[in-house]
Amino acid sequence: MNVIEALETAIVELDLDNRVRLVNSATEQCLAASRERLLGVALEQVNGIPAELTEAVAATRSDERPRRLRECRFNGGLYNCNIHYLDQRHVLLELYDLEWEQQKLQLQQREVQTAMLDLLRRNLGHEIRNPLGGIRGAAQMMAAELGEQELGTLARLIMREVDRIDELIQRFWQPQAQRERVDLHHVLEETLELTEAASHGAASVTRDYDPSIPHLTGDSTALRRLFLNLVRNAWQAGAGSVHFRTRIEHGSALLKRGQDTAIRVDVEDDGEGVPEDLRPLLFMPMVTSRRDGTGLGLALAQQIAAAHGGLVSYEPMSRGSRFCVRLPVHGDAPESEAAHG
Repeated sequence: MNVIEALETAIVELDLDNRVRLVNSATEQCLAASRERLLGVALEQVNGIPAELTEAVAATRSDERPRRLRECRFNGGLYNCNIHYLDQRHVLLELYDLEWEQQKLQLQQREVQTAMLDLLRRNLGHEIRNPLGGIRGAAQMMAAELGEQELGTLARLIMREVDRIDELIQRFWQPQAQRERVDLHHVLEETLELTEAASHGAASVTRDYDPSIPHLTGDSTALRRLFLNLVRNAWQAGAGSVHFRTRIEHGSALLKRGQDTAIRVDVEDDGEGVPEDLRPLLFMPMVTSRRDGTGLGLALAQQIAAAHGGLVSYEPMSRGSRFCVRLPVHGDAPESEAAHG
């Protein structure tokens, strides 16, 4: 493999007549076309090329000065463009995928978020379970002394509730996971069925599924919890409807060598959205805009995605929010890292 082919930056070399002379694999992703369809074609005739780029290329040929265009929209996404004058015959284009760069930053943020959540989990487990043990011991003594009296019944109720809280902390503190073959669409349908049942039919849910989505390796229970947290977040933000969309994505920043496909699930709602000042901290534990919120739902969703080698990101919309979940088809995270939430 040559150097240009190995680059994650899209490279396009143009000849004297502005015809495409050379491209690499990243260019095929950027322009959403194969190199066979691109080579020999005039730049202005390539589908999806913005007019400002062809104008900038002409200006660079004229004054022999490099140029930089920001946020050019191509068929494959949003890119920054560097235009280089090589000689009288050749111009070189470098196209930087902004979404890919953003994903890299989000992956770095995810590592910090996961570390903070792990620390919080350990500290909460220790600080809460100790007093719970004292409460349960006192209730047990009361139940033994009061027997079948009304207060004895209440003491046994306290014991049961303490045991329930302790079990929840155990699951949160020491999550276990299964690695199994998962039909993601089945997980999404279970999530939406639970949502519709909880809302007594008031929830408006729409679906746009790609039938070519393959199975992935993961924990179906944990993934269901991930999407439930996203849907509940939408309803708590005042959404009247939620839309699920699944797609195949190539060239994602979270893919490792040997992986070429990720599954993308968009969860869109028409709620109030996320305040701008909270967006950089959205997946950090204890961050919430609601007075009655715990700030753990989105943090746990991110941790579950991370345990599957994936990523949850947020995109504001003109009305509402879009949470994008990316999961590699072949999950390769260690089993000990997976989380139920």
